[in-house]
Amino acid sequence: MFSRKVWIAAACVGLVFFGGLGIYLYSTESSSPSRTQSSSKKDSNRIFENSFITSKTDKVEDEPSALFNDPAISQAWGLKKSDAARAWSVTKGSRDIVVAVIDTGIDVKHEDLAHNLWRNPGETGKDAQGRDKATNGIDDDGNGFVDDVYGWNFVSNNPKLDDNHGHGTHIAGIIGSEAGNGKGITGIAPEVSLMILKYYDPKVPGTDNLKNTVAAIKYAVKMGANIINYSGGGTEFSQEEHDAIAEAQKKGILFVAAAGNERSNSDQYHYYPADYKLSNIISVTAIDPSIQVLASSNYGVETVDIAAPGQNILSCLPGSSYGYMTGTSQATAFVTGAAALVMAHKQSFKAEDVKKYILATGDAQTQLASKTRTSRQLNLYKALTILDQGVSSSGGVALNPQNLKFTVDPNDTNTKDAIDDGIDPTAKEMTHFGKSLIDAIGTGSKMRPTKLGTKQGTEGF
Repeated sequence: MFSRKVWIAAACVGLVFFGGLGIYLYSTESSSPSRTQSSSKKDSNRIFENSFITSKTDKVEDEPSALFNDPAISQAWGLKKSDAARAWSVTKGSRDIVVAVIDTGIDVKHEDLAHNLWRNPGETGKDAQGRDKATNGIDDDGNGFVDDVYGWNFVSNNPKLDDNHGHGTHIAGIIGSEAGNGKGITGIAPEVSLMILKYYDPKVPGTDNLKNTVAAIKYAVKMGANIINYSGGGTEFSQEEHDAIAEAQKKGILFVAAAGNERSNSDQYHYYPADYKLSNIISVTAIDPSIQVLASSNYGVETVDIAAPGQNILSCLPGSSYGYMTGTSQATAFVTGAAALVMAHKQSFKAEDVKKYILATGDAQTQLASKTRTSRQLNLYKALTILDQGVSSSGGVALNPQNLKFTVDPNDTNTKDAIDDGIDPTAKEMTHFGKSLIDAIGTGSKMRPTKLGTKQGTEGF
């Protein structure tokens, strides 16, 4: 009798112990950051990257720049970090460069964005009856979309681009908000054409974000975009999405993609579309002002190409307001803006050419060596100025060193070290750049793994 009671008591204690342990483990797993949890969404297969507004205002503090009169330009640390002011002395972009922003829509009436919106030439002007083509309810250009004057809403299948989240407006502002208008901020490429393609809306639950994404990519290709900016993604390989971006590649379109905010190594846990093995894709992670990759950002020495400012970035929000957001989405917009500047400066460049220069001309940072393929952060000025210094789009360097007149920056530590070492800084810069370019275009030791761009079943997750 006694032994039976002992066994019953022991069983009860064991049940309580192991049950409690199970509950603890489950709760711990649920509360800890998990790539699988944050990346999977049953009804979409492509999640919207969560970037939260940390502050918002209808007005911005008046801190004018010597270059432009946009009040808040001095508050944008990312512009300083990426050397935007000197880049703008070379080019401010061109409205001939069309950037497709696949996101949550935009405030088409925003004071800092309205003048830089792309306008579909087939849906602008007057029709045969004198009506405005933008609102006449007719597919004037026969592309299958009615009144798509600024782009298209693939969530609701109409031309209404209202941004019910704020993310799309924020991203568009980083890329191409207007300069010199005495309002708000300045985009990386302040002269550009922004094609708005809405694939996600928080007010429309159950939508197929992946389907919308693919449709948006196809629209951008069809309507002649030069660059596609995409901030979402997920762990699921999509052949249709891959093929849509491959078609963009054939058309010479650059695809700039967020590395994702899943706190994980993308070399081990791939994030799409950033990780497709396509030569027109640039995968971007986010850094803070101290050039540290954000704890929330994905990284990978084989899959993530470059880092750019992504913490507390000031940009536009709906209602002609402004605010700060954080994430690889914001960093991606910086690189897209850089690509727009390079394309405006060298209009003969294809997507792969632009990619090579952006990756090769970034600033090398030791803290990024274990985080990105190039160990570099974006530098807008170098991406533009090195183009004119005897370096071809294929990475070839002029044989005569006298033809290469690299700008010597007295604040550049590499230049200072070269001078201190008694080495000609131009020669050292040539050697440094040549190696960087080889690594960046994938002929060095850090190449994308061959598994990328294959079906998920062969990925070995």
